[in-house]
Amino acid sequence: MATTINSKTSRDKLAPRREPYWSRIQAGLYVGYRKPTEGEGTWIARRRNEDGKQQYRALGTLAAYDDAARAASEWANAIDAGVSSKGMTVKEACEHYVKHLGLHKGAASKADAEGRFRRLVYDAKIGRVDLSKLRTSEIKTWLSAQIEIGESDAEDEDDLRRAKDSANRNLASLKAALNLALHDRLVATDAGWKTVAKFKDVGRRRQSFLSADQRKALIHACACDIKQLATAMLLTGARPGELANASVGHFDREQGTLSLEGKTGHRVITLSSAAIAFFTEQTKNKIGNAPILATEFGQRWNKDSWKKPFRTAVLAAKLPSTVVMYTLRHTAISEFIANGADSFIVARLAGTSTAMIDKHYGHLRHDKTRAKLDAIAIL
Repeated sequence: MATTINSKTSRDKLAPRREPYWSRIQAGLYVGYRKPTEGEGTWIARRRNEDGKQQYRALGTLAAYDDAARAASEWANAIDAGVSSKGMTVKEACEHYVKHLGLHKGAASKADAEGRFRRLVYDAKIGRVDLSKLRTSEIKTWLSAQIEIGESDAEDEDDLRRAKDSANRNLASLKAALNLALHDRLVATDAGWKTVAKFKDVGRRRQSFLSADQRKALIHACACDIKQLATAMLLTGARPGELANASVGHFDREQGTLSLEGKTGHRVITLSSAAIAFFTEQTKNKIGNAPILATEFGQRWNKDSWKKPFRTAVLAAKLPSTVVMYTLRHTAISEFIANGADSFIVARLAGTSTAMIDKHYGHLRHDKTRAKLDAIAIL
C-alpha cells in the first residue's frame, strides 16, 4: 500500500525510520519526509541529473508539505539555471568577496572588508551557516549583537549612534558579499538577507550647538555635581568619560595642564586660565588619587550616573531634546574653531584627528577666514 506524506495526519501515522518516505513532485524530482522516533520530522529533496545520478538536498524542518515541495522545486530550478549545487557557507561567501575586491577594487578595499569579516563573521556562528539556509532572523541577530556590545561601551546616546553607524557599515559589507555570491550563482535566492534594513538616521553626528544663553541656562539648571562635569566639558572639549576618569594627580596647576586617558589613549592638554581656576577649585583639599569631578556621593561619574541628572537639567532649561552630554563637547570644539584656534591644536585638545576636525567643523574655520578676507579692501 502506497504511503502519503501530503498531510500532517498521514505523516503522524507513519512508522519512524531513517529512510525517507518519498513523494513525486514531477519527473525526476521528489520530496522526502524522514520520520524520527521523537520530535519533528525533516524534509529532503531528490533529483535525477541528466547523467542519471541522484542529487540530494536537506530542507530541514518545515511546517507543511507544500513548503517542502516549493523548496525542492526552487532548489531544482536553481541548479537548472546554473546555480552551484555545492553548499557555500557565509564565511566562504565573504572570502570569495574579499578575493573579488582584491582583483577589482584594490588593496585598501580588500583590507577594510577582510578586517570586518575577521572580527565579526569568520569565527562567529553566522559564518558557519549555509547560504541557502541563511535566515533573516540570523542576520538581524548578528546585527543586534554589535549594538549590544556598543551599548556596553557607550557613554551616552551619541556613542550609541556611532555604534549603530558602524554596524550599518558592517551590514553593508556583509550584504555586498552575499549579493556577489548571488550574482555568481553560488546561491539561488537572496531571501535570507534582502529585507534586513540598516539602522536609520545614524549616519551623521547630531550637531546640536548651545548658544551662550543656552549654556548659561543649562549650567544654572544643573544640580551642583553635574554642573561641575558640564562646566569641565565646556572648558576643555573633552569626552565625559575622560573627565570622569581624571584624578587630582592628573592636574598640574603650575604647568596649567590636565592629563587624560580615553578611547584615543593618553594625552596632556593645555588649559585656559578659566579652566585652571576651575580645576584648582575642584581639587582643593583632595588627595592625589581622588576623582576631580564626582557625584554628590563622592563616586566617579559614568554614563549611567550622569544620564538622568543631565536630562533633568536639559528639560528644566527648556533646551531641545537632542541635547546630550556630547553636545557640550561639540559646542566647546565649535567655539574653539570659530574663535580662530588652529585645527591641529583643537584636535590635540579634543583627542581626535585633524581630519575629523576639518570634516565636522571646517565650515566654521572657513567662515572665520572669510570674515577676515572680507575686511580687506582689495578693489
